[in-house]
Amino acid sequence: MASTKNKEFAELTVKELEAKLRDLKEEALNLRLQQTTGQLENTARVRIVRRDTARVMTLLSARRKEA
Repeated sequence: MASTKNKEFAELTVKELEAKLRDLKEEALNLRLQQTTGQLENTARVRIVRRDTARVMTLLSARRKEA
């Protein structure tokens, strides 16, 4: 799965962004566990998930400031 673009995140509602953030954090946890046990094959995925998490968090904070 490739990185999600900012445009795609911008179209989501606050509830959808919160759900996406929860999913990304869960995926990051699973990737860290795989890396620790030596099962992680796509190491670049860790970076992509971390950056997508930051994008979602940035959008959420901007939307909360607007409200």
